Amino acid sequence: MATVTLNNVVKRFGNFPVVHGANIDIKDGEFVVFVGPSGCGKSTLLRMIAGLEDITDGEIAIGGKLVNDVEPADRGIAMVFQSYALYPHMSVEQNLSFGLRMTGNPKADTDRRVKRAAEILRISELMERRPKKLSGGQRQRVAIGRAIVREPQVFLFDEPLSNLDAELRVQMRVEISRLHKELGTTMIYVTHDQTEAMTLADRIVVLRGGHVEQIGRPLDLYDDPDNQFVAGFVGSPKMNFIKGRIVGRDAHGVVVELAGEEKTRIVQPLTGAAPEAGSKVIVGVRPEHFGIAGEGDADLTLAIDVVEHLGGTSFVYARTANGEDVVVQRDAAKVPDTPEITVSIRKSYLFDEKGLRLR
Repeated sequence: MATVTLNNVVKRFGNFPVVHGANIDIKDGEFVVFVGPSGCGKSTLLRMIAGLEDITDGEIAIGGKLVNDVEPADRGIAMVFQSYALYPHMSVEQNLSFGLRMTGNPKADTDRRVKRAAEILRISELMERRPKKLSGGQRQRVAIGRAIVREPQVFLFDEPLSNLDAELRVQMRVEISRLHKELGTTMIYVTHDQTEAMTLADRIVVLRGGHVEQIGRPLDLYDDPDNQFVAGFVGSPKMNFIKGRIVGRDAHGVVVELAGEEKTRIVQPLTGAAPEAGSKVIVGVRPEHFGIAGEGDADLTLAIDVVEHLGGTSFVYARTANGEDVVVQRDAAKVPDTPEITVSIRKSYLFDEKGLRLR
């Protein structure tokens, strides 16, 4: 097991920067997920840690040892890719043992490692099969097994579940989480799926455009985002954003009037300096933070477009008087059969025009 430290890591392709001074400290045995939209630099960061991509500037250390100029095979890492990359002419047992056999590892130790990996991943009964006779989930287990047998200091996962269907992704998330608890090894996992990030991670690194936007525990990012991007990226359905302006202040905080809703005002507590009256702001409300009319600080009437019934929960897709799209989460029995719905705002977040959180 090992720590992983990125100190002001920069990556440029020619004159085009793709990672802008990343500073990340990953603890020994921690499960950290890099998450963000396509092109945010998360896979590039992972490949630099693995040594598959040179860094332009900064330092990367694994287990306290600087590895900028260390070959990938000597970094004590094992990587699991999106593609399974199994040898089709080899059995599961041969796929698992191939890397160790090629490096001249003693046969007894190779057999021990292969047997242990197969038991951990529950694929012992598949050892004689070839990849074409395995399901997608079984193939991914074998790919993970090839990493386990190396007994690395750090596991690197590059969107390993992207090729699986929805049901298998859920199963494999559970398997990977169980694997981490059993092995206790440092793991770094890249995904664009915030659900994977929330369910797997000890901590999440949210990236956008090569910048680290925020690092924190899943529920900390959910409850206390630093900016509008993180607030909108973490959570499903994502947070609603409604334009507003500050119209005053009282003993409890700033008074915000929602755009197009002169009678709908909320009071937002702020511990820091408040913007001046008349300043434009953005009010963030999660779908589950809308309540029944009269329950919260302010009531808001929305025009209903579509209702998705998902068993006990329903999502109401609607619009404000100003034409802004809003998603409301409700118990299925509490969705009215009307063209409009009146909701209360029970909890909200406030952001300035640049998207920075106002606290």
